Amino acid sequence: MNEPSALQNAITTALVIGASLLAAGSVSFLLYGLWTNLFEKFINEVREESAGVSGVRNVVLRQLGAVNRSFMWPGYESRMARNLVKSGLQELSGYRPEEIMAMQEVGFVIGLAVSLFLVNGIGWPLPMAFFGALLGLFYPLIWVNDQVKKRHLQISRALPFNLDLLTLSVEAGLDFTAGLQKVVEKGKPGPLRDELQVVLKQLKMGKTREEALKAMIARVDLAPLTQFVTALVQADKMGTSLGKVLRIQSTQLRIDRTQRAEKLANEAPVKMLFPLIACIFPTVFMVLFGPIVFQFMFGNVGG
Repeated sequence: MNEPSALQNAITTALVIGASLLAAGSVSFLLYGLWTNLFEKFINEVREESAGVSGVRNVVLRQLGAVNRSFMWPGYESRMARNLVKSGLQELSGYRPEEIMAMQEVGFVIGLAVSLFLVNGIGWPLPMAFFGALLGLFYPLIWVNDQVKKRHLQISRALPFNLDLLTLSVEAGLDFTAGLQKVVEKGKPGPLRDELQVVLKQLKMGKTREEALKAMIARVDLAPLTQFVTALVQADKMGTSLGKVLRIQSTQLRIDRTQRAEKLANEAPVKMLFPLIACIFPTVFMVLFGPIVFQFMFGNVGG
């Protein structure tokens, strides 16, 4: 009875050792495959970026973006592509819609992790974890919209000066393309000069003035710039003097800028009303009436 039992133990031991070796081999091949196909490629791309943490971030966003391409819906892609063009992020940083979606995914995970840590660490209510995850999810969209607003503000502030420079150039005898060249050479650096430089390149490549200008307003999508381009296109079609149209538009832009400044100045007292009532008035009342109240309540204690 002992010999079959010893034989069974030996067979069982051999099977266990064989299964362990097969499992170790499978894990090794799996890790080797992940290394050669994923991690090694990731490290090589990070080395090619050679930009430290930003390089790792760019590679991670690019890899996640490649995965997002397969299930990103068209409405999100088209809307985000327009916002990236308007914000200048597509040209400056090369961001694409799938990479913004990757930012949202990373933000969701980070927001959820931080919120759960705060829930367990300092006793936050559990619904705050859901709020933190949503904040991380939508923060990249808020950031892109904020970049659009900043770029629009920069273009609005630079438009009167550049338009005056273009007007002077055209009134001095230059045609529109030469005047635009002067604006690009002498104008202040900024997004408006970059857009005018793109228009100038398109004109030199053979596009008509109307096509180049309409392409610019499609990229920027700013009302004052759209109004200016529409006036130029109509003047070109009707044969009106370009210098006169530019002078009228320049004057109108400066009037609009003055009215906008007056509007903001008139809104300032209204905006100051809430901090005045909530922060300043209570402090003033405490300083003025605090001693009176204290004397009224505790004045007879010593006597």
